[in-house]
Amino acid sequence: MRTRNLVTAAIAAAGAAGLGLIGLAARGLPEAVGGRPDPEQLKRSPQFRDGRFRNEAPRRVVEQGTYRKVLHDLLFGNEPRHPGGPVPVVATSEPAPADGLHLTWYGHASTLVEIDGARVLLDPVWSERCSPSPLIGPKRMHAPPIALEDLPRLDAVVISHDHYDHLDLPSIRTLVEHQDAPFVVPLGVGAHLRRWRVPEERIVELDWHAEFIAGDLRLVATPAQHFSGRWLANDGTLWASWSIIGPRHRVFYTGDTGYFPGFAKIGEQYGPFDATLVQIGAYAPSWPDIHMTPEEGVATHLDVRGGLLVPVHWATFNLAMHAWTDPADRIWREAKAKDVALAVPRPGERVDVATPPPVDGWWQTL
Repeated sequence: MRTRNLVTAAIAAAGAAGLGLIGLAARGLPEAVGGRPDPEQLKRSPQFRDGRFRNEAPRRVVEQGTYRKVLHDLLFGNEPRHPGGPVPVVATSEPAPADGLHLTWYGHASTLVEIDGARVLLDPVWSERCSPSPLIGPKRMHAPPIALEDLPRLDAVVISHDHYDHLDLPSIRTLVEHQDAPFVVPLGVGAHLRRWRVPEERIVELDWHAEFIAGDLRLVATPAQHFSGRWLANDGTLWASWSIIGPRHRVFYTGDTGYFPGFAKIGEQYGPFDATLVQIGAYAPSWPDIHMTPEEGVATHLDVRGGLLVPVHWATFNLAMHAWTDPADRIWREAKAKDVALAVPRPGERVDVATPPPVDGWWQTL
């Protein structure tokens, strides 16, 4: 629990510069924190036990002294956690051809999946900070490649879990105003959307292995190894990975997760996948059950039987003690070692999964 509270606090309130700033930043916090799920709804889930949602796999034991090392690295570490120059972005707004599979990563986990003529937006976060306040918390390393209002018409908006770097109030409100797509979310996350006045008919909540049909797409909530919470209480809403299944193509998105045996089961049940969107950043030895390492990301890709691997959850927000380039360097090295097809696009750069661009190490030049 110490580890998870540390991570939640870092995402929600890092960077406060004094009591005066904290008081100013606290304006609007109750609304940003979100709503409270219906306990009776949650109790019907086999994942909800003893008042909270549970992972499939038991927590891994953290070695003695790991927490002290995390604190030391946080206070005295000298890793380059921010780029030395502007992160290059690509503004791509026109729709992709309707007959293929294209992925556009906008930064962090926010990704547009254009699959068999349909469009699914994953974990949209367009705000300057991933925090309940616009004044404190981790700040973006680069601007969004395009305005959220300029996205093409969406068939669904999919959320993996309710942490601030994946569920962003201002972005949700913009999408409510400019799109008519449903919000497909894990069980309990709908309470936040209701608090933010998202129309009830646009909210779809799913337990693991439940699915929603959006046109010709199946959106399946699949297990992940993580936790949830937007304030002090943890695990009151479910977290998920997602299997996006079209008539001709399939995409797997890990969401935030530690590595666990459930990925092989997902591959057996819903794979193989033409592409995977794999979380690779914000890892540390003290939270192995929260975020995967890049090497574990490659293992996950192989477990689910993926074709092209596109890494996400890096290069946008500083959420851990490692160098900002470390996730991309390590997954590139591991993908080569395991003969895995890899694309590492710049934010906003569309990837045609049938003809992906070669990895050019663009992040190493900054």
